[in-house]
Amino acid sequence: MIIDWILWILFGCYCLAAVGLMIYGLNTYVLLFLFGRRIKETRERQQKQEQTFLAKISGQGDDAWPMVTTQIPLYNELNVAERIIRTVAKMDYPQGKHQIQVVDDSTDETRDLVDRVVSDLQAEGVSIEVCRREDRVGYKAGALKEAMKTATGDYFAIFDSDFVPDPDFLKKTLPLFQDEKTGLVQARWGHLNAEHSSLTKAQSVGIDGHFVIEQVARSANGLFLNFNGTAGIWRKEAIEDGGGWHADTLTEDLDLSYRCQLKGWKLEYAIDVVVPAELPETYSAFKSQQFRWAKGSVQTAKKLIGTVMRSPISLLAKSQAAFHLLHYVAHLLMFTLALLSLPLTLLIPRFSGIGGTAFLILPLIIATLGPSILYLTSQRHLHPEGWTRRILWLPSMVTIGFGICISNTRAVLEALLGVKSGFVRTPKRGEVAKKSYRTKIDWIPLVEIGAAFYCLITMISFLIQGVPGGIVFFLFYGYGFLITGVRSYTEQRAAA
Repeated sequence: MIIDWILWILFGCYCLAAVGLMIYGLNTYVLLFLFGRRIKETRERQQKQEQTFLAKISGQGDDAWPMVTTQIPLYNELNVAERIIRTVAKMDYPQGKHQIQVVDDSTDETRDLVDRVVSDLQAEGVSIEVCRREDRVGYKAGALKEAMKTATGDYFAIFDSDFVPDPDFLKKTLPLFQDEKTGLVQARWGHLNAEHSSLTKAQSVGIDGHFVIEQVARSANGLFLNFNGTAGIWRKEAIEDGGGWHADTLTEDLDLSYRCQLKGWKLEYAIDVVVPAELPETYSAFKSQQFRWAKGSVQTAKKLIGTVMRSPISLLAKSQAAFHLLHYVAHLLMFTLALLSLPLTLLIPRFSGIGGTAFLILPLIIATLGPSILYLTSQRHLHPEGWTRRILWLPSMVTIGFGICISNTRAVLEALLGVKSGFVRTPKRGEVAKKSYRTKIDWIPLVEIGAAFYCLITMISFLIQGVPGGIVFFLFYGYGFLITGVRSYTEQRAAA
């Protein structure tokens, strides 16, 4: 009797998680609709803005361009620091109108490299300086806030160390600020190393889904979107009006974005401006990056979602903001379903065969199908000639998505419980790795490996209960946990 009660309570928890995942999956269709109905007119509007701006300043010379400060935040980036500094120094922008700040918090050999490169560029007449602090209070947010004190620009372009912007980046983005309430223009992330491995291929598909579909859908329909921390340009007035950089979350970019939009500023997504960047090439680095994004997003949700819900914006805008801020809660729901499916197979005999399959498997189908269509749509939009080949990358993305849900569940729970942690930057390799940066060793890989065997037992239980449909999903779950756990563990041990 007691066991029955426990099983039915677990069944209720399973149903709540399943409904949450189904709602998340169904919302991807909303984003696809919003993307499809506005993509053409948005591209045409942005192209017209660029043409209008260039015609307006034609013949006025360099003085017609606004003063811009480009900030390059660094922390122990020996492998990529020189590339980004020299790339920004080569930007096609009027001399005297472009200030470059290398915001360097490094504590290793990167400091000497930065000093040498900056000294060389200063000798060539480039307006560039190094901004350093005595400590890392506030991490990236604190560094950017401190550097603003000596900045001269009316606009702030920001690039993380692994990005490689084209020379015309500033001239492509600044024309989109003609509306005085536009506070930010965000560019799309491209990929320098997408073909490196199945991991980088999977990441590229996931990032493309966010930038090609989600960011366009939000920006083009007047919904809240986010600065992605890099490859964007801010209006100084918007930063100040929004309250400046805060360091109380791990996603200072998302936090500032929402605070500015709550003040009435608009964030613009530049559809045709692409800045390629390096994708993490190890599972440890990728999980570290995802952990920071997941925890920071939920921290920002705790901080601001109440204000968003009370703000005078549309119901659609409020609902999409909630989906946006709580996106990573989906990983907690995924892990909940994986954890509860095994004991709930004991309830299957109490249903018909079809009923058992429906209540355990249908939520996973709905939750997986919507995002998969979104990712495929992004690939078809970006690669109309070769998108079918990229369909083969989707299973890797789904598998890795399952694989990191334990690590991201930890991140979500820590955020909800108020557990504090520092800003851990993602190691970059660069074109030639000069130094191998270690990621923190933890116990999560062992849990992931254990979860893989748990999924094997779950698959056996499904088979015994006559529900073979469950085997497919738990094969993805199990393989995702196994590959993520084993690769993370071996990477950490090798770096120890």
